Amino acid sequence: MDRASTALRALLAGGCVAFSMPPWGWWPLAFVGFALFAHLLDVPSRRSRFLRGWLVGIAWLAPSTVWVIDMTPPGWVVASLLLGAYVGGAAALVPAGRPWTWLAAPAAVAVAEFASTVAPFGGIPLSTVAMSQAASPLGPVARVGGGVALTLATVAAGVALAALAARHRRAAATAAAAVAAVAALAAVAPRGHDVGTLDVALVQGGGPQRTRAVNTDSNLVFQRHLVASAQVEPPVDLVVWPENVVSVDGPFEGSAEEADLAALARRLGAPVVPGIVESFPGRFFNASVVLLPDGSTASRYDKVRRVPFGEYVPFRSTLDGLTGGSVSRLVPTDAVAGTGPAVVDTPTGRAGIVISWEVFFERRARDAIGNGGEVLLNPTNGSSYWLTIVQSQQVASSRLRALETGRWVLQTAPTGFTAVVGPDGTVHQRSGVSEAKVLQQEITRRQGLTWSVRFGPWPSLVVAVALLAVAHLLARRGAPQPDAGSPGTNGTVTGAETAEPIDATVD
Repeated sequence: MDRASTALRALLAGGCVAFSMPPWGWWPLAFVGFALFAHLLDVPSRRSRFLRGWLVGIAWLAPSTVWVIDMTPPGWVVASLLLGAYVGGAAALVPAGRPWTWLAAPAAVAVAEFASTVAPFGGIPLSTVAMSQAASPLGPVARVGGGVALTLATVAAGVALAALAARHRRAAATAAAAVAAVAALAAVAPRGHDVGTLDVALVQGGGPQRTRAVNTDSNLVFQRHLVASAQVEPPVDLVVWPENVVSVDGPFEGSAEEADLAALARRLGAPVVPGIVESFPGRFFNASVVLLPDGSTASRYDKVRRVPFGEYVPFRSTLDGLTGGSVSRLVPTDAVAGTGPAVVDTPTGRAGIVISWEVFFERRARDAIGNGGEVLLNPTNGSSYWLTIVQSQQVASSRLRALETGRWVLQTAPTGFTAVVGPDGTVHQRSGVSEAKVLQQEITRRQGLTWSVRFGPWPSLVVAVALLAVAHLLARRGAPQPDAGSPGTNGTVTGAETAEPIDATVD
C-alpha cells in the first residue's frame, strides 16, 4: 500500500464517519468508516498506526466541526488536529496483527472517545460516535452503558464488516454476535416508568441565526419571547424558555424582566422557566429559574459545565497577548460556574436540567436524574453558530440523553432547534430555524433508573480496558486464531500471516 493510497483510504474512512453524523445523519456510513479504519491498523509500526488514525480523525472531525471557522479559523485547525489526535491515540493503542487488532479496535476507540469527554478543559464531546447512532437501531444500546457502550457496539459492527471483507468468517461472526447480544440486552434493559402527565409549552422567539450577545439587543430577544408566548394555549403545567434570553445588569430579582415574566406566569396560571444572564463587573451568571404565578421564585439552577472559549477563556492573559486582545473582545468576562445539583423544583414535580453545552455530557444528565428529575429540560442558545451542525448534533445528544435516562427531554432554543424528545429517543416535534414557534405537548413524568444512570459508563469502560489487555496479551504470545475461511497453515491464522506487506514508514 503506497503512501497516496494509504492517505486516500484514511480520508475515506474519516469522511464516512463524518457524514454519519448530524446534520447529514447517514448512520450506516459509520460502520463502513470503521471497517476501513480497522483495515488501516494492520501495520506493524505503532507510529504508523497513530499517523493513520490521526488522518482518519482529521477527516472525521474537520467537516463535522466546520462551523468553528466562522468564529476562529485558526481555532478550527487546532480543534481538528487536537480531536483527530484522539483517534490517532486509539489507533496506537491496538496491537499489530489480525485478529487482535480487530479485537482491540472497538475498545480503543471507546476509551479514546471517553477521554475526549474529560479533557481538555473538562471535555470537548463534539461529533462523537454515539451521536452518529442516535437515530439508528443501535441507539437504544445507550441505555445499557451510555456513549461508551454505543461506541463499542458501533465500532464492533465496523470490525465485523472488515473481517467479512477479509474472509475471516469466525471473527466476523463473533463481532456481529457481540453487537446483536448488546442490542438484545438493550431491548430488555430497565427504562423507567410513568408516574403522571405534564402539559408543557416550549417557547422559541425566533430571529436571525449567526448572531452573538456582544452585538445583539438583549431587550429585543426578550420581547420576541414575550410575543411568542402569546401562542401558548392554557391550560399548561410548565412553560420553558431558552437559555440566555433574559439578560440583566445586576441581579434578576427585582428587575423589570422578572416583573414581566411574573405577569406571564400569572396570566397562564403556570410556572415559567426562563434562561437568565446576570452581569456584574468582571463576571456573569448563566442560570434558569422557576417563576411561579404568584411572582415568587421557586427554584434556581446555575450552569455547572461552562463552554471553554464561549463562557470562559482558559489562559486568558496568555491568549490575549498572542492575539492582541481579540479573545477578550469575543468573551469579555467569564461565567461563574454553578455547584448545585442539576435539578429545579416546580409545583408539578422535580425536573432535571442541563443548560445548553451540558447536554453533550452524559454525566450531567445522570446528575439530573440521579437527583430525582422526572423530566429533563435543556434550555439552550444556538443562535451564534454558523450553519446547523451544532444544533443538529444537540438534538442528537438530547436523543441520547433521553435513551440513557428514560426521560422526556425538552430542548428549547431562541432561534432553533427546539424539540420534544420521548424517552425512547423519538423526536415528536421540532421547530425550524429562526421561526417564532411554541411547541406544546402532553408528556409523562417518569421515575426509575436505567442501567446507564445507575452505573454510568464504568462497566463499559472496564469491558473496553479488558478487551485491550486481552488483545495485547494474545498478540504478544502470538496465539493463532483458527478460521476456516482464512489463509494460513492447517487452517490457522496469526497476526504475522494476515498482515499485508506494508512499509511501516508509509503514513
